[in-house]
Formats: sequence, C-alpha cells, structure tokens
Amino acid sequence: MTTLDVDAVKAFVTIAELQSFTRAAAALGTTQGAISVKLKRLEDRVGQKLVERTPRLVRLSAQGAVFLESASAFLAAHDRAVAGLSSARRRFSLGIATHVGAPELPTLLARLNAHDPALTIEVRLDDARDLLSSFDRGAIDAVIVFREDDRRDGDVLGPDHFGWFATPDFIHRAGEPFRLAASSPSCGILNTATHALDAAGLAWTETFLGCGAFAVAEAVSAGLAISVFSCRVAPPGTIEVSRKFGLPALPPSEIMLLSTLSDSRSRAALKTLATAFREHHRPPVSTGSAASSTRAVTAALGS
Repeated sequence: MTTLDVDAVKAFVTIAELQSFTRAAAALGTTQGAISVKLKRLEDRVGQKLVERTPRLVRLSAQGAVFLESASAFLAAHDRAVAGLSSARRRFSLGIATHVGAPELPTLLARLNAHDPALTIEVRLDDARDLLSSFDRGAIDAVIVFREDDRRDGDVLGPDHFGWFATPDFIHRAGEPFRLAASSPSCGILNTATHALDAAGLAWTETFLGCGAFAVAEAVSAGLAISVFSCRVAPPGTIEVSRKFGLPALPPSEIMLLSTLSDSRSRAALKTLATAFREHHRPPVSTGSAASSTRAVTAALGS
C-alpha cells in the first residue's frame, strides 16, 4: 500500500496553488531545493510525474491535475485530525487600519483558517492610532497599519500610494481654502495631507471630521470635501483630482505588520498572514472612475 508523506503532499499542493517553486518555498518557510526534494519524493511514491517545470513555466501534468483534488482533501483531513487533538481553541486578534483598507481580508482569513482550523480569528477595523494604542496595551495580537516615522519595528508587507480624491463634480473656487475631510484631528493621513498643502502654500480648512475612514469616504462621496486615500481603496464614484486642482504629490508609505507574539504556532500564523497579504497586494485594476485615475497619481508619486 502506498503511504503518503504529509509534508510532500503539502509541497505539491502549494506549488499547484502558487504555480511557483520559489513562492511555494516562501509560503512554507523553506528553501526551493527542499521543495523540489519533497515533490520528487512524492512523485517517486505515487509513480507519476505530477508537475511539469520549465525555466519559464510551472504547471500540473495531467496526472497532477487529477491528483490535486484528492491531495487537498487529504491535507484537510490531516489538519482536522490534528486540530481534534486539542479541545481548547486558540484566539488570534488582528487589527487593520481603516485607511489601509481590507481588499485582501477574505484571502487573509481563509489562509489563516486553512493554516490552523483551531484558531479563532477576531478582526477589528479601526483608526490606526486606536489600534496602535490597543496593541501597545497588549489588547490586540497583531496590527496592519501604515508605517509611522517613530515605528520601525515590524514586517513590511508592501508599498502603498496615495492620491487626492473627490467626486467628478466637486467644485473648488480659486482663492478659497481646500475643503478637507478627515477621521480625526490626529489622523495620520490628515497630517500628511496638510503638511503637503502647507509646503505648497495652499490654504485648507477642515470641513468634515468623522468617526473613522468609512465616514470620511461617505463625506467625500457626497461631494462635501476632498480627502486623501490609498489608491487601492478610494471610494467608488470618486476620481483622483491632484492634476485638476494643482494639488501636491503625496509621499508613498509602507504597510506594516506589527506583533509581539513569540510562540511557534503564533509566529507560523503571522508568517502565513504576511505571505498571503504579499501575494494578493496588487495595484488597483481600472474598473471605475476612481481606479481609472490611479495610473496618473501613481506616476506622480514616482512609483
């Protein structure tokens, strides 16, 4: 009877999902050479060529495509069996800053759940300052926020770019201060915006202070004011208006994952989280008026 090795099957399934030996090795926390050895061991065990690999392409063979569904079911059954050995569910609390946005959130949660089915995942979307305060008190296990000048600890998940957004019919009269919307007077995004306006010699006024980025998005979508958003998460129906109104370019930032967890299972969960975010952190695709202007502002920001 053929006996399957769990690690070898996991290597095969990860290669199939990511279509890359390099990305599979990063996701599993090992080397490309180790991944190749595990795949070869599995192919020898089942007596079939499962993956076809060329210098430019990695794809499943016909036998690999047939085996993939059963292999995935095998891993799921294995994970359920291991999880059943522990009656106590573990809790993992994750905070995501609302200005960072969460288009990757479904992927992150699915990957964490697949990694550790016994993990109870709690997600909190809030302003970065509130999340960092809770994180520093130990109330949240990990947070995803934009890098701040005084925070150098953490894992960089990827770059992000910002733009000035408003409705297409938003009116700004020459000589009047720019009407800004922000989530609070201490909002980091507001600070970035006002510093850029001050440096450019442009007058501004706070027209709207809301409770969180979602309220700010509603104010901008209603045509009340302009505001700064990540180009990935600009409100639907808005456009980037820096060229239209002569607004200054905004500096890019980095998305950071901060955590103080040190046990091996938590660190493995964090690694899974970071890998999933990086895989799905992509520039926005032009599907609407807000997204269609992203290319212009990204170029202006020097991406």
